[in-house]
Amino acid sequence: MNIQFYKFDGAGNDFVLIDAREHDPQLSTEAIARMCHRRFGVGADGLMLLKSGEEGYDFVMKYYNSDGRTASMCGNGGRCIAVFAYLLGLGTREPSTPQNGQGAERTLLRFRADDGPHDAEIVAWDKASGKGIVKLGMRDVRTDEVRRVLDGWLLNTGVPHYVQRVEDLERFDVVGEGRRIRHLAELGAEGANVNFVEDMPDSRLRVRTYERGVEDETWACGTGVTACSIVSGNHRILTRGGDFNVDFTPTDQYYKDVKLTGPVSFDFKGEVELIEN
Repeated sequence: MNIQFYKFDGAGNDFVLIDAREHDPQLSTEAIARMCHRRFGVGADGLMLLKSGEEGYDFVMKYYNSDGRTASMCGNGGRCIAVFAYLLGLGTREPSTPQNGQGAERTLLRFRADDGPHDAEIVAWDKASGKGIVKLGMRDVRTDEVRRVLDGWLLNTGVPHYVQRVEDLERFDVVGEGRRIRHLAELGAEGANVNFVEDMPDSRLRVRTYERGVEDETWACGTGVTACSIVSGNHRILTRGGDFNVDFTPTDQYYKDVKLTGPVSFDFKGEVELIEN
């Protein structure tokens, strides 16, 4: 079976995307893992299916980590699939605003992931370079669910994240420590993504993330960036792959109106022949 795919990345956090509106390829866990493998496949941190929208939604997002297992949400994946949907002609176009610039337009999309509904905005897109900026609405986070655990904080921004401050993050053993912490019982039965953070001289917060399901450090993690921003109160985040901005409104019970803004790139498209063992 031949499958057409598209490759996108959000600040270096890369994904295989498939248009499954007319035909769902029904990929097995093994097939997804093979497509995401960086030596034997296309190579990616995850794979997404864009499915037909239900009433009130432009599309449905189904996300898989590179190990082939589902995850309820991926922040950078959500931003990438929003651009994919935009390029497929989905969403609502609106005229320019002072923030967008003269002659520009923005596109609004609403979709459902396994963790619930999300709104996305294509803030800017350059067709020639295949690069742009996307803002994604994330789930509200209950304040009483941001808990002190071990030497850091544990919270769920679509998937569970552990956040810990460290010194000299550039030289820190993110993979070794992330792999050790990720399975600790204090982080729950399924474990959690592990984020290490450090304040920078220019007031940004630097973040490096070990992602479960990928079982390695990724260049950026959208739900991780969001978790780190909520824990630290810093809205300007730097990852290995680029800069992010996270906006939210803190209340007594929730961190509400959470918005994740950052870069997206369309890398290439291709076709693979899927061979099931």
